Parts: sequence; C-alpha cells; structure tokens
Amino acid sequence: MEPDTDRRQWVLAALDQFEGRLLRYAQRLLGDPESARDVVQFVFLRLCDQSSADIDDRLAQWLYTVCRNRALDMLKSNGHAGSAPPTMPIEEGGHSPPYSREIDPADTAEQADLHDLLRMLIDELPASQREALDLWSDGFNYRQIAGITDRQESHVRVLVHRGLKSLREHPCVRALTDDDEPETTLARSASEGN
Repeated sequence: MEPDTDRRQWVLAALDQFEGRLLRYAQRLLGDPESARDVVQFVFLRLCDQSSADIDDRLAQWLYTVCRNRALDMLKSNGHAGSAPPTMPIEEGGHSPPYSREIDPADTAEQADLHDLLRMLIDELPASQREALDLWSDGFNYRQIAGITDRQESHVRVLVHRGLKSLREHPCVRALTDDDEPETTLARSASEGN
C-alpha cells in the first residue's frame, strides 16, 4: 500500500500533465464543455482509487480509456447511442477554446489559420477517423489508440491513414502546400510516429 502523500503527488502530477488534453478530447467527443469537465472530473476521481504501481507505465492510455468510456456512457444516456459524436464548436474568431494552462509562444498567425482549416476539415471526417487522428496527433501510437478505442491495431492504422489521406487530398490543403511536400511530410509522420 502506497502512502497517501505519494498517491496524492502522483494524482496531482497526472492532473497537471493530462487535464487540458483530456478536456479537449472529451469535448470533441461530447461537443459540450460542461459535460467534458464532468467527464474529466470523473476520470481523476477514478484515478484517486488506483494504485500507481498498477497503471503507472500506461497512465495516459488508462486516463484516455476511462475518459472515452465515460463520454460514451454520457452520450448513450442522452440518447446519442449509435450516432456520431457531435463536433466541438469553434468560438467566434475561429479559435477553439483554450484549456491548457500553458501559453504556446510558437503559435503564429499562419499556424493558427492552418490549424483552424485542419480542425474544420478533421471535423468533417467520419467520427472514427476523427477520434483516431485526435489521439494520434496527441502522441499515442497505434497500439495505445487501439487500447483506448477498443479496436484492432490494424483498424486504427487504416483509420489514421484514411484520415490523413483525406486531409492531404483536400483542395484547400493542396492549395496551401506544395503538391509533393504534404504527401511526403504526412506519410513520413505516419510511419515515424508509430
């Protein structure tokens, strides 16, 4: 049995590291900031009951799995079972609401415009591709995404590949980038990242 102070420090460190990411993920699944906050609160309450020794090496995957399951339970209880989860609304000005406590100094105007375009295009993808791409872009590998989403790893690879291909081939993206560069960059990212 671990001491209460060690467990408290472990939960606070996890909260600091994952709260913003989980809020964004839950909101993308639910489409509602209040519900997303409830889901993330539930996740960290559940974490308080866990032993760090049992899940420390797979903490991120455990947090996202609990978050996803709770969000899907909420969708089912609200009558959205079987339908695609709603997309996260974009606030006026075209930017997603910030949840991170950190300020990203590298966020230039051009990057913000490209981010907004890609976010809009990702929102148009089928829900399964959108979720796989969200998790992939958040740094999870295919095996971890498969564990979080309860899918086969090969299916996750296909979802990410099809999502990236749809983005890469969209006329708006092609107009913003060289014809050769996006394919090379996205393909390289997909093969190197996982």
